[in-house]
Amino acid sequence: MRLLAKATALFASWAIVAAPAAAQAPTLAPPLQPDAETTTAPAPIPGAAARPLSAPDVEAWLDGYMPYALKSGDVAGAVVVVVKDGQVVVQKGYGYADVEKLTPVDPDRTLFRPGSVSKLFTWTAVMQQVQQGKIDLDADINTYLDFKMPTHKSGKPITMRDVMTHTAGFEEAVKGLITEDPKAAVSLGQVLKRWTPRQIFAPGAQPAYSNYATALAGYVVERTSGLDFDTYLDRNIFAPLGMTRSTFRQPLPPALEPLMAKGYDKASAGKAKKFELIPLAPAGSLSATGADMSKFMIAHLQGGGPLLSPETTRMMHATTRTVVPPLNRMALGFYEQNTNGRRVIAHGGDTQWFHTYLFLYPDDGVGLYVSMNSSGREGAAGNIRAALFREFSDRYLPGPGPEGRVDAKTAAEHAKLISGSWINSRRVESSLVSILELLGGVKVSANEDGTISASLLRDFGGAPKKYREIAPFVWAEVGGKSRLAAEVKDGKVVRWSVDDFSPFMMFERAPVAKSAAWLTPAAAISFGILLLTVVLWPVAAIVRRRYRGAFPLEGREATAFRAVRIGALASAGAIAAWVGTVLGMMSDLKLMSSAFDPVLYALHILGTIGVVAGFLIAIWNVSVVWRGRRSWFAKLWSLAILAATAVLLWVAVAFHLVGLGVNY
Repeated sequence: MRLLAKATALFASWAIVAAPAAAQAPTLAPPLQPDAETTTAPAPIPGAAARPLSAPDVEAWLDGYMPYALKSGDVAGAVVVVVKDGQVVVQKGYGYADVEKLTPVDPDRTLFRPGSVSKLFTWTAVMQQVQQGKIDLDADINTYLDFKMPTHKSGKPITMRDVMTHTAGFEEAVKGLITEDPKAAVSLGQVLKRWTPRQIFAPGAQPAYSNYATALAGYVVERTSGLDFDTYLDRNIFAPLGMTRSTFRQPLPPALEPLMAKGYDKASAGKAKKFELIPLAPAGSLSATGADMSKFMIAHLQGGGPLLSPETTRMMHATTRTVVPPLNRMALGFYEQNTNGRRVIAHGGDTQWFHTYLFLYPDDGVGLYVSMNSSGREGAAGNIRAALFREFSDRYLPGPGPEGRVDAKTAAEHAKLISGSWINSRRVESSLVSILELLGGVKVSANEDGTISASLLRDFGGAPKKYREIAPFVWAEVGGKSRLAAEVKDGKVVRWSVDDFSPFMMFERAPVAKSAAWLTPAAAISFGILLLTVVLWPVAAIVRRRYRGAFPLEGREATAFRAVRIGALASAGAIAAWVGTVLGMMSDLKLMSSAFDPVLYALHILGTIGVVAGFLIAIWNVSVVWRGRRSWFAKLWSLAILAATAVLLWVAVAFHLVGLGVNY
């Protein structure tokens, strides 16, 4: 169970944010359109007490928080940067860049891997090309490619606007997402052309975070600028800002390699991990110091600085795509994390070992950046950055939380409507990794006090958060400031999200045939029936030998008895092998590469034989048992075995365990 929890959490967090910093029922009228309205947040509560956002106060506050947070979370080191009105307020390192050598983090010299915060540089490069008239945000993306993106069955083409708002419709692509293999360092075009993820949503219809789509945007920049992506960033972003200790290049340039912080699972483990390689480089390969990141934040807070015109910067920050109001929305690359009645645009990022968040408060001229080089105990890095954002906002930029109330009867009715099992829009759907939908779905439940809870959403102590309804199908976190809201059609909740995830991720009902609500318990019971059938076979033989009893069956009945138990073992063993392999892959990204393909091919072939053979043998066994003089218990048990093998066969087919696919 610990492996399952770790694996599903890792899948949720890859190169994005599993536990976002803020925590994270009107019918949506299609088609979705960019919406620049309501981007200016209401003013904070008059008279709300705010501490002075000054170097002495911020540094003293950080010094009181960060050292303890890192030590208690078993995190090796961190860098924190705060900027305001074009100036650095504080940039400071905490803990160690190298635990073994006790090398302290230096904000001017130590490089961190900010993961998907890298995407903000890719989006900025795209907007530079938009500003120059080389990219049209609403043109078919194929206009700029030398290979073709398939058109969705809806007939709608993918546009750069869809890509920048994570509504291109792609399923998640995780194979080779992070690797240590230097052979993965091939050109961006080669990586993208190997395999195109399936479009599971129409363009513009559903937020579904996509690393592949972001890398596609980087490739478009290559095509429109005539420069490879690394060179483009060197010349057009890093050089103008004086970011001399920043690069997307992999492996690191020799001059920067000694400055790279070591990555760790836990600080106490003491063993540094190898430098991570990101083949989809525009989605997450940046290495940068905290001091350099301050320059990037200031540029965006100061109207684009030398990177973008003020008009383009405003368009990038304020052009939003509304999906489920009133929740946070995607802008063009940045996403909202509004809090305290203030507008906040942000991006988070995670590699396996580095965990980062960048927040900009555009109307206040403030930026906050934090990056850590360890996951920490039970993923503590996620809680550390979440608490940092929450406490920083409340201390220096206070304001109101969500307010409102509905009557108890309405709250109970709406809680019932949203209760049940849900799946993430950001998912792998057409390969064996889709089995995680069955293992790690999200359950929403109604609480006795009129609130609701979702299994994915937990507080810093690990307890489920509670949300109380404040408006029809809008709930506010009890004791917090995030909101959960649902879209309702024809009296049914069709999707929902929370402020932390809503810009790039929704939760929707699974098709009935694949719903974890019934299929997970059915699969568990089926597995138990087959396991019991197999285990009792040798037990019965031992008992007969002990008491010198004769085997009671002969001929076809004896053959069927033995065959169905072998079939039960094959069926249950195939499912166990598939599930164990997927969980192992999710917890060790080295397995998620082409080098592991032979194992997957073998597993697909043997597993398919196992579940199909188990089902066919169970059918034959039923015919033999029911034609013979077996007991009613034996006859009923033969039906139970048949039902169990049928369920496991359906699981294998529905979640693409049957087949030969090795792209995921």
